[in-house]
Amino acid sequence: MQRLLARIGRWPGLRWVEGRVRALPPWAALAAFGVPTLLLLPTKLLALWAIGNGQVLLGTAVVVAAKIIGTAVVARLFTLTQPALMRLAWFATLYLRWIALKTALLARARTSWPWRAARVLRQRMRRWWRRTHPE
Repeated sequence: MQRLLARIGRWPGLRWVEGRVRALPPWAALAAFGVPTLLLLPTKLLALWAIGNGQVLLGTAVVVAAKIIGTAVVARLFTLTQPALMRLAWFATLYLRWIALKTALLARARTSWPWRAARVLRQRMRRWWRRTHPE
Protein backbone atom coordinates (compact mmCIF):
# COMPACT_ATOMS: atom_id res chain seq x y z
CA MET A 1 0.00 0.00 0.00
CA GLN A 2 2.87 2.35 0.81
CA ARG A 3 4.31 1.91 -2.70
CA LEU A 4 0.90 2.39 -4.26
CA LEU A 5 0.37 5.62 -2.32
CA ALA A 6 3.86 6.78 -3.33
CA ARG A 7 2.95 6.21 -6.99
CA ILE A 8 -0.37 7.97 -6.57
CA GLY A 9 1.52 10.82 -4.87
CA ARG A 10 3.40 11.43 -8.13
CA TRP A 11 0.21 12.48 -9.88
CA PRO A 12 0.42 16.20 -10.70
CA GLY A 13 -2.16 17.52 -8.20
CA LEU A 14 -1.10 15.18 -5.43
CA ARG A 15 2.58 15.91 -6.01
CA TRP A 16 1.82 19.49 -4.98
CA VAL A 17 -0.06 18.28 -1.87
CA GLU A 18 2.81 15.98 -0.88
CA GLY A 19 5.24 18.86 -1.34
CA ARG A 20 3.16 20.98 1.02
CA VAL A 21 3.00 18.15 3.58
CA ARG A 22 6.79 17.72 3.39
CA ALA A 23 7.20 21.43 4.08
CA LEU A 24 5.05 21.44 7.23
CA PRO A 25 6.68 22.68 10.42
CA PRO A 26 7.09 20.05 13.17
CA TRP A 27 3.88 20.73 15.12
CA ALA A 28 1.78 20.91 11.97
CA ALA A 29 3.36 17.64 10.78
CA LEU A 30 2.38 16.06 14.09
CA ALA A 31 -1.18 17.33 13.68
CA ALA A 32 -1.29 15.78 10.20
CA PHE A 33 -1.40 12.36 11.88
CA GLY A 34 -4.72 13.24 13.45
CA VAL A 35 -6.40 13.83 10.09
CA PRO A 36 -6.66 10.15 9.00
CA THR A 37 -7.94 9.19 12.44
CA LEU A 38 -10.60 11.90 12.37
CA LEU A 39 -11.64 10.98 8.83
CA LEU A 40 -11.88 7.27 9.60
CA LEU A 41 -13.79 7.59 12.86
CA PRO A 42 -17.19 8.20 11.22
CA THR A 43 -16.51 5.32 8.81
CA LYS A 44 -15.76 2.95 11.68
CA LEU A 45 -18.84 4.13 13.58
CA LEU A 46 -20.97 3.50 10.50
CA ALA A 47 -19.44 0.01 10.23
CA LEU A 48 -20.31 -0.68 13.87
CA TRP A 49 -23.84 0.52 13.22
CA ALA A 50 -24.06 -1.89 10.26
CA ILE A 51 -22.83 -4.76 12.45
CA GLY A 52 -25.37 -3.83 15.11
CA ASN A 53 -28.12 -3.98 12.47
CA GLY A 54 -27.22 -7.46 11.28
CA GLN A 55 -24.84 -6.54 8.44
CA VAL A 56 -21.89 -8.32 10.06
CA LEU A 57 -19.95 -9.07 6.87
CA LEU A 58 -20.40 -5.56 5.48
CA GLY A 59 -19.46 -3.91 8.76
CA THR A 60 -16.43 -6.15 9.23
CA ALA A 61 -15.28 -5.54 5.65
CA VAL A 62 -15.58 -1.77 6.15
CA VAL A 63 -13.58 -1.91 9.41
CA VAL A 64 -10.83 -4.03 7.80
CA ALA A 65 -10.67 -1.81 4.70
CA ALA A 66 -10.57 1.35 6.84
CA LYS A 67 -7.77 -0.14 8.94
CA ILE A 68 -5.69 -1.09 5.90
CA ILE A 69 -6.21 2.23 4.12
CA GLY A 70 -5.70 4.24 7.32
CA THR A 71 -2.46 2.42 8.10
CA ALA A 72 -1.16 3.02 4.58
CA VAL A 73 -2.06 6.72 4.70
CA VAL A 74 -0.41 7.19 8.12
CA ALA A 75 2.70 5.36 6.88
CA ARG A 76 2.87 7.67 3.86
CA LEU A 77 2.33 10.73 6.05
CA PHE A 78 5.13 9.57 8.33
CA THR A 79 7.46 9.14 5.36
CA LEU A 80 6.66 12.68 4.23
CA THR A 81 6.86 14.32 7.67
CA GLN A 82 9.63 12.35 9.41
CA PRO A 83 12.32 15.03 8.90
CA ALA A 84 10.08 17.67 10.50
CA LEU A 85 8.96 15.34 13.30
CA MET A 86 12.54 14.45 14.17
CA ARG A 87 13.13 18.13 14.98
CA LEU A 88 10.86 17.68 18.00
CA ALA A 89 13.29 16.43 20.66
CA TRP A 90 10.69 14.43 22.58
CA PHE A 91 9.43 12.80 19.37
CA ALA A 92 12.94 11.91 18.22
CA THR A 93 13.68 10.34 21.62
CA LEU A 94 10.47 8.29 21.60
CA TYR A 95 10.98 7.29 17.97
CA LEU A 96 14.55 6.09 18.56
CA ARG A 97 13.42 4.11 21.61
CA TRP A 98 10.58 2.59 19.59
CA ILE A 99 12.98 1.58 16.80
CA ALA A 100 15.37 -0.03 19.32
CA LEU A 101 12.51 -1.93 20.97
CA LYS A 102 11.07 -3.02 17.61
CA THR A 103 14.48 -4.19 16.40
CA ALA A 104 15.05 -6.22 19.57
CA LEU A 105 11.57 -7.78 19.40
CA LEU A 106 11.96 -8.69 15.74
CA ALA A 107 15.40 -10.19 16.36
CA ARG A 108 13.94 -12.32 19.12
CA ALA A 109 10.92 -13.33 17.03
CA ARG A 110 13.13 -14.28 14.07
CA THR A 111 15.05 -16.74 16.23
CA SER A 112 11.87 -18.39 17.51
CA TRP A 113 10.80 -21.84 16.35
CA PRO A 114 7.48 -20.71 14.75
CA TRP A 115 9.21 -17.96 12.74
CA ARG A 116 11.92 -20.31 11.48
CA ALA A 117 9.36 -23.02 10.66
CA ALA A 118 7.22 -20.52 8.74
CA ARG A 119 10.30 -19.36 6.81
CA VAL A 120 11.19 -22.92 5.85
CA LEU A 121 7.59 -23.59 4.83
CA ARG A 122 7.55 -20.43 2.73
CA GLN A 123 10.78 -21.41 0.98
CA ARG A 124 9.40 -24.88 0.25
CA MET A 125 6.19 -23.42 -1.11
CA ARG A 126 8.12 -21.07 -3.36
CA ARG A 127 10.26 -23.94 -4.71
CA TRP A 128 7.12 -26.02 -5.28
CA TRP A 129 5.45 -23.11 -7.07
CA ARG A 130 8.45 -22.59 -9.37
CA ARG A 131 8.58 -26.32 -10.19
CA THR A 132 4.87 -26.58 -10.92
CA HIS A 133 4.46 -23.21 -12.69
CA PRO A 134 7.48 -22.69 -14.97
CA GLU A 135 7.51 -19.44 -16.87
